[in-house]
Amino acid sequence: MQKSHAVLLFALVPAARYLWAMSQPPVLWSFRRCPYAMRARLGLASAGLSVELREILLRDKPAAFRAASPSATVPCLDLGTRQIDESLDIMLYALAQHDPEALLDMPAEGHALIAECDGPFKQALDRTKYATRYPESNMETERTRASAFIAKLDAQIGAESWLFGPQPKLADLAILPFVRQFAHIDQAWFAAQPWPAVQSWLSAFKAAPRFAAIMQKYPPWQPSGAGHPFPES
Repeated sequence: MQKSHAVLLFALVPAARYLWAMSQPPVLWSFRRCPYAMRARLGLASAGLSVELREILLRDKPAAFRAASPSATVPCLDLGTRQIDESLDIMLYALAQHDPEALLDMPAEGHALIAECDGPFKQALDRTKYATRYPESNMETERTRASAFIAKLDAQIGAESWLFGPQPKLADLAILPFVRQFAHIDQAWFAAQPWPAVQSWLSAFKAAPRFAAIMQKYPPWQPSGAGHPFPES
């Protein structure tokens, strides 16, 4: 689920700076394998903003999570007085506080790619990965639709390491978890496609310490216990 991000971002920034300064960090409700939650963790880790990470099981959502998340979906960043319930909004919020990698210094084309990822590509991805949930759709047709977006990314990267040059930008970190999800549907098929730039881009991302750091395994949160500091120092 995606909403307009600009109004939310500017509305949250003053309160956010105060909340980050408090001794009790915000709570990030997360699920390790969810690409939306990966995206949020990538943004928070890049910004170096500390949260209490509470891992949940999607099949057994705690009452505290349901109370915090308006949509009952991960990720949800609970600031105490308000919640950010969208992954891209969490990235924008965190990077508005601190953006040491200049991820937000990105051309407008990057925002358009994120919108395409979150819209048509994700729709086609889901109808490929979870084909039995969409009996009205044809899996091969949907995979072809998703592939068109991957081909666009491949052309955009070209001979560079990232979408817009030698350094990552917001679009890279926002899109890569979903490309990973698509690739893992059938890794042999994905590796056989004529997308050398995307394949190198994804492989480098998965091999990097950045990815390992956001993919740490945590036991599910229990109401009687605390979450886990994230990012780990």
